[in-house]
Amino acid sequence: MASPSLIPAHFIVFFVVSRLMSILGNLRPSKNSLPCEIDSLGVHAKLRYDLDAIGLASTDYGNIVHEIPSAVLYPTSIDDIIELIKFSNECPLPFNVAARGHGHSVRGQAMAHDGVVVNMLSLKKHYKNGNGIRVSTSGNYADVGGEQLWIDVLNATLEHGLAPLSWTDYLYLTVGGTLSNAGFSGQTFLYGPQISNVLELDVITGKGDFMTCSKDQNSELFYAVLGGLGLFGIITRARIVLAKAPKRVKWVRMIYSDFSIFTRDQEHLISTKGLEYLEGSLLMDYTPANNWRSSFFSPSNESQIISLLKKHGILYCLDVVKYYDDETTNSVDKDVQMLQEGLNFIPGFTFMRDETYVDFLNRVRRGEITLKSKGLWDVPNPWLNLLVPKSRILDFNAGVFVDIIHRQKKTTGPLLVFPLTKIVWDDKMSAVVPDEDIFYSVGLLHSGSFNDWQDLDNQNNEILEFCDRAGIKMKQYLPHYKSKEEWIKHFGPKWNTFQERKAQFDPRMILSPGQNIFNYV
Repeated sequence: MASPSLIPAHFIVFFVVSRLMSILGNLRPSKNSLPCEIDSLGVHAKLRYDLDAIGLASTDYGNIVHEIPSAVLYPTSIDDIIELIKFSNECPLPFNVAARGHGHSVRGQAMAHDGVVVNMLSLKKHYKNGNGIRVSTSGNYADVGGEQLWIDVLNATLEHGLAPLSWTDYLYLTVGGTLSNAGFSGQTFLYGPQISNVLELDVITGKGDFMTCSKDQNSELFYAVLGGLGLFGIITRARIVLAKAPKRVKWVRMIYSDFSIFTRDQEHLISTKGLEYLEGSLLMDYTPANNWRSSFFSPSNESQIISLLKKHGILYCLDVVKYYDDETTNSVDKDVQMLQEGLNFIPGFTFMRDETYVDFLNRVRRGEITLKSKGLWDVPNPWLNLLVPKSRILDFNAGVFVDIIHRQKKTTGPLLVFPLTKIVWDDKMSAVVPDEDIFYSVGLLHSGSFNDWQDLDNQNNEILEFCDRAGIKMKQYLPHYKSKEEWIKHFGPKWNTFQERKAQFDPRMILSPGQNIFNYV
């Protein structure tokens, strides 16, 4: 079975383009699937029906699902989106509308079969008509358009010596996109997910109403939209909490061979003061020590790791980061040593890097550029992201990491596992997490080829079936289900509230059909 790394880059690019054109050729968009009255709208000139626009809106980072919309809206103002949604509501048979940011979903969540996809990035070109990025140094917040990329938010806020507290590992995602899910990374145990760092939102509801909301104003919409998978409204502005930005980081990676010790040390660290970032990952003896997401080890370090992998089969990497600036330069090394006291990593297997704050936050971008240069970015990515209760993480390791992933030796992408704390999540929001004080984020970031991605997806299903048989009450992050019963189980006690909010803010079920939730109800 061919590995993506063994296929010439030009062949992969040709294959992707040919495959998509074949799909589009067989399922050409039909303008007739939209009401003819749409041509009388002021927004009609901003609707595109050409293959370039339709092709982009028919795929995503996952490269697995392809749904053909009838048209793609390239808005130049928020009013364009309002007009489109209001028109759909007025139709006897409304058409679906989906907001698409950077297209980083993996299961077609931002697609709209026979509907209209809103290309949110179009607003970036017309920021004078939208929100752009406005920083308040007196209030320590930034008002940010939902179409803005987090990398641009970082650069804009740093000009004022400020930055958001909570991030995702990849910064080329839209603000509206991550806030519609949750948005988390290694800072989340301390500062909460990105949805916990929002003061106020502007939202276009599924009825086409433009509403400002916060915990104190239109709070039901505020809580619905944050983590709401785009089902209640399109975020056009978010007021993001800011704090003083550090200048540099000390990034330390420690290696473990025992999973129970590895998780025990992670849980110890998130209970201590002074740590700003923590993530864990796995290395397998059939994969390189460095991967596209993190080329941390030098060649000499890499040979050491490979030797250790031959002995143990699986190694666990614990990454901790300490921020610093001019005022703390002299004390940061001592602070790092204090954080490492009492930890039980393999002696001699600790590695450190010193990077700028920006380079650290934007580290995944380097891997993206490398993969794109080799034609390995636009391949099928059947990712599986889970939130696993702390009480069952050892069972998960034995049943999944050891007995499925390592035994089958299919997976070549990054494998992440690190703890999060429930106290920093707001249960009023739509996002769902396990019902334990500490739970683990598990990211199985598979990449395959167009010939073998189904094998990886079958492995995902095997993992989900194992969790179900073992009674591990995990939750999917960026969830993907195929039945109403599965969605009800996913949302648990929140399901009734979720339905009520849908009826209140999008009663005709226009928004985000690609989530496949209310399609079944």
